[in-house]
Amino acid sequence: MVDDERWKARFRAARVSLPGWARDAPHRSTYRSNVTGTWEIYAWDRATDERRQVTDRPNGTWMGGVDPSGEWIWWFADTDGDEFGVWQRTPFGGGDSTPAVPGLEPSYPSGLALGPSGLAVIGRTTESGNTVHFCRPDAAPETLYEHAEDAHVAALSRDESLIAIGHSEHGDSRHMALRVVRPDGTTVADLWDGPGKGLYGDSFAPVAGDSRLLVNHERRGKDELLIWDPVAGTEHEIVLDLPGEVGASWYVDGTALLISHSYEARDELYRYDLADGSLTRIETPRGVIGGATPRPDGTVEFSWSSAAEPPVIRSTSGTVVLTPPGPPAPPSVPVEDAWVDGPGGRIHALISRPTTGSAPYPTVFDIHGGPTAQDEDSFAPTAAAWVDHGFAVVHVNYRGSTGYGSQWRDAIEGRVGLTELEDIKAVRDWAVETGLADPSRLVLTGGSWGGYLTLLGIGTQPEDWSVAVAAVPVADYVAAYEDEMEGLQAFDRSLFGGSPTEVPDRYRESSPLTYVEQVKAPVLILAGENDPRCPIRQIDNYLGRLAELGRPHEVYRYDAGHGSLVVEERIKQMDAEMTFARKHLGMS
Repeated sequence: MVDDERWKARFRAARVSLPGWARDAPHRSTYRSNVTGTWEIYAWDRATDERRQVTDRPNGTWMGGVDPSGEWIWWFADTDGDEFGVWQRTPFGGGDSTPAVPGLEPSYPSGLALGPSGLAVIGRTTESGNTVHFCRPDAAPETLYEHAEDAHVAALSRDESLIAIGHSEHGDSRHMALRVVRPDGTTVADLWDGPGKGLYGDSFAPVAGDSRLLVNHERRGKDELLIWDPVAGTEHEIVLDLPGEVGASWYVDGTALLISHSYEARDELYRYDLADGSLTRIETPRGVIGGATPRPDGTVEFSWSSAAEPPVIRSTSGTVVLTPPGPPAPPSVPVEDAWVDGPGGRIHALISRPTTGSAPYPTVFDIHGGPTAQDEDSFAPTAAAWVDHGFAVVHVNYRGSTGYGSQWRDAIEGRVGLTELEDIKAVRDWAVETGLADPSRLVLTGGSWGGYLTLLGIGTQPEDWSVAVAAVPVADYVAAYEDEMEGLQAFDRSLFGGSPTEVPDRYRESSPLTYVEQVKAPVLILAGENDPRCPIRQIDNYLGRLAELGRPHEVYRYDAGHGSLVVEERIKQMDAEMTFARKHLGMS
C-alpha cells in the first residue's frame, strides 16, 4: 500500500532558497520560499531575525533580490507565469511595491545589475530584439545597447563605471562573446574566443576601482575560469587540477575565489587564493551544491541536498543558516551510478530503485530539460514519488547535457533530439538487458526539453516505450519556433543552424509532429496556457493529430506558464502523471 501522504509531504514541506544579501548591508537578505504553498520572495533581517513575505501573487514569484544598499527589494512581475513583464521594487522594511523604472515597457527579462547608488542596468528582450538600459534613480532610462541577436546584462562594476554585456552578434547564442562598455555606451574592450567557444561574464571584483571581471570560458573543451581586465587589457587563466567543470564567485575583499567544482553529477567547493594560486578544499557532504556564497566574515553559506536527503542551507561555520517552519520533507532512496556505452561515448545514468518489489521493475525514464542542463544526485520529490509507487527511476545525462565537456554538450547541434534519443535508447536497452527494467512497463517522461524528447521518442522509437507523459513539451517544432520568445528563437537558430525557413528539413526531422502517425504508446500531455517557451498552439496541433488518428491520449491544462510555482498544483500534476501511467500499465 502506497502512503499518499508521504509523497505529497515532500512537495508540501516548506523550503527556502540560499539567501542573497546586500553588499553594503550584509544583515539584509532575501530568499524564496514555498511556506504559504506558493513560491514567493521573502525579506530576512539577520540582525533581528525578522522575516517578511514581500510578494503575494496567485501564480507565485521566482525572480527577486536585494540591492547593494539593502534599501530595496527588486522582483520581476509577469502575468500568470508568462515571463513577460516589468521589474518592481519594494522597500526592504515594508511598504507598497512600485514599478522600478517607470517608462520601461514590459519585456522578457535579460539580466539585471544593481549598483550601490541606486543605479540599475536592465536587459530586455522583445520581438524586435535585445536592449540594455542604463537607469539612474529618478531619471529616464537610457538605451545603452541594442541588437537583433540575443544579449544580456552580465555584470556591473562596483564603482558603476563598467558594464559587461554578453552578446551573440556573431549569430550563435549558445557560444556568446563579451563586451564591456562605459555608461555612455562607448566600448572599453571586446572578448570572443571564436566559433563554438563561449564566454560568460560572472561578476566584477567587489572592490571600487577594480576592473577585473570573472569569466567562464571553454578554451580547452570544458567550463573553466579566467580573470579579464578590460581596462588594462590583460587576461589571467585559472588552471585547476580538477577533472570536472568549474564556476566561481568572489570573496568579498576580491583576494580569493569560491570555486564550485561539478563532476559526475555531484559538487565540491574550494577556496582559490589569487595571490599564490593555492586551492583549499571546503568540506561539504557528498551531494549537490545548489548555490554558495561567501559572507563578509569569510564563512561560506551553501544549499545542499542529495537524492536521499532534502535540501538544507548550511554554513561552513557548522550551523544551519535558515530553517523553514514545519516538518522536513521525508527522505528518499540514494541513487546508483551507471555508465553505459553509447554511440557517442560513455553515458552517465543515475538509478533510483524502489524499496519494495523485485527486479525487473516497472521503470520510469525521467528525461531532464534544457537541453543545457544535467541530472544530479539532488533531492527530487517527483522521482521520489515514482519510487514510492514501486517504480525504478532512470535519469540519463545524454549528449547535449552539461557537466561532461563542450563536445558532449554540443554533439546535438544540427541533429537535434535524434542524438539525445540514441543515448536514451542505449540506457533503456542496458536497463532491460541487465534485468533492472521490465520491457513491458517502460514509461518515458520529462518536462520542457524532456517533454520534447518524450514525444519525439515515442514517434521514432514506438516499440521501446509503453506509456508517455510529456509536460510543457515542444510538439510541433515549426509552430513552436513561430510562437516562442525571441531568446529561444535565437537559441534554436544556433542549435539547428538556422531558422525553419533556412533549414526546413532539419526542423521537420526533429519535430515530434512528423512522427505522430507512428505513435503507439498512450500519451498524457501537460500544458500551461500561458507558456512562452513551449506555447500552447503547437501542443494543440499535436493533440489534434493524435485525435484524428484515434491514438489514446489525455491532456492536462493549467492556467500558468512553463511549470507552476503553486505546490498543490504540482501535486495534482504529479498525481495525474502517476495515475495515467499506472492505469495504462495495468497497475491501478
